[in-house]
Amino acid sequence: MRSFLLCITLLFSNYFFAQANTEVYLFDLKATDTGYELSNKRNISNNEGYDNQPSFYNDNVVLFSSTRNGQTDIAAYNIRDNKTRWITNTPMGSEYSPMKIPNQRKVSSIRLDEDGKQLLYSYDLKTRKSTPIVNDLVVGYHTWFSEDMLVSSVLDEETLSLTVTHIDEPRSYKLQKKVGRSLHKIPNTKQVSYVSKETDAWEIKSIDPVSGATASIAPTLPKKEDHCWLIDGTLLMASDNVLLKFNPKTDKEWSVFRTFHDKNIVNISRLAVNATSSMLAIVAEVSPEEAVQKHVASFNQRRLDDLAHCFSEDVLVANFPADTLYTGREKLRDEYRKLYERNENASMQVAKRIVIGNKVIDEEMGQVNGVKDHRASFYEVNDGLIDSMVFLFANHPSENEDAEAIVQKQLDTYNARDIEGFLATYTDDIRLYDFPNELSTEGKEQMRVRYQRFFENTPDLHCEIKNRIVIGNKVIDEEFLTINGKHKSAVAVYEVENGLIAKVTFVRVR
Repeated sequence: MRSFLLCITLLFSNYFFAQANTEVYLFDLKATDTGYELSNKRNISNNEGYDNQPSFYNDNVVLFSSTRNGQTDIAAYNIRDNKTRWITNTPMGSEYSPMKIPNQRKVSSIRLDEDGKQLLYSYDLKTRKSTPIVNDLVVGYHTWFSEDMLVSSVLDEETLSLTVTHIDEPRSYKLQKKVGRSLHKIPNTKQVSYVSKETDAWEIKSIDPVSGATASIAPTLPKKEDHCWLIDGTLLMASDNVLLKFNPKTDKEWSVFRTFHDKNIVNISRLAVNATSSMLAIVAEVSPEEAVQKHVASFNQRRLDDLAHCFSEDVLVANFPADTLYTGREKLRDEYRKLYERNENASMQVAKRIVIGNKVIDEEMGQVNGVKDHRASFYEVNDGLIDSMVFLFANHPSENEDAEAIVQKQLDTYNARDIEGFLATYTDDIRLYDFPNELSTEGKEQMRVRYQRFFENTPDLHCEIKNRIVIGNKVIDEEFLTINGKHKSAVAVYEVENGLIAKVTFVRVR
């Protein structure tokens, strides 16, 4: 009984308590002489809350799980008509991971009832009747090898086990413990891919469901497991806003397939492709900007409960870069309650905003009982909630003009690849950090080693400033970089002392 309850708790926490505010996006996918192109992005869920786990019913219908009225039902998006209809309406439970059953007008889905009962069900699209498929397995995730053979990740004590089920007999075989949630038929083979988590170095493996034979295919991206296959045998995985590819026949390592410079494409997780690899569906978290804007609006409207619920349970509040003030949502609620009690008039206006990956940096003009406050706030958002809030204040207000001038000179010499002019803008003991405070380079000579060869080997090097925030002696630049034909975004926080840059902190996409 204890093991069964642990299984239920594991899946229930994965599906319900940790549901992020996500959307399902659909792209056209076209093969070219040099690879594939993505185009025609559209949000096919467009719904507040959890929209996830897409799969293609056919080339015109995408299935996915979608939240409405406090439950998660199966939605079907018609590509041709640009319309969504609901396949299920289950008030006493929720459906997850919908998928077409081969050669039938039926959909399979995991149903988690309010009483904790969890089974894999079949849903007849004509009659709308639902029937349990297997009664003796707590299926977490699944895929169909054929209409009478199921490959699934089954909850087994405190882990997931790879299991093959013969539906018509019925009987099941457990083949491996410690596997992941991503299961896919490999195109043009009689194999299914899965993620093995037997060691800390996760890997994508194949299994022949008939013989049970397994083989290694590729290492996953670090601690990532969601993947899918293109028809030519290329694997796709994602890391934050980047899709990466790997072809086991030709590649030795993962390479970039597509980088999304779109603030709405954040923390990509699930991936699905149709049978002909002409369409790709991805799941991405809603822009972290939404969570931050809700916080700003709640603060100005003095809605304490709404404000507190913009933050995670164990939120960290600190001064830049990592001086902890307090932790926890309840402590945050108490601090804001006391602020409201002491101040009848408190407001905050956002002057400028930078969004990079799951991080938002706001230049904020605050006012408390007539006293003005100028600061930058660094927010990190995960699963739709603010995990950390770090304040940067102006402690040298008289140096604004000099600070911006020296940072601009640094930028100009960087774009000119003028190593001597570039180094001349820094102090001898310059320190470079990765946010919040991980030291990467110290001293001008280390800077020379780091940048001289980089300048020599990057003829198209260019940095464009998309946004700039000046807080006293600190300059925060949102940078768009071109490096050997590729583009990436970053944020740099420059701290100026006595007319030279003494410290730089880089904020990168996670």
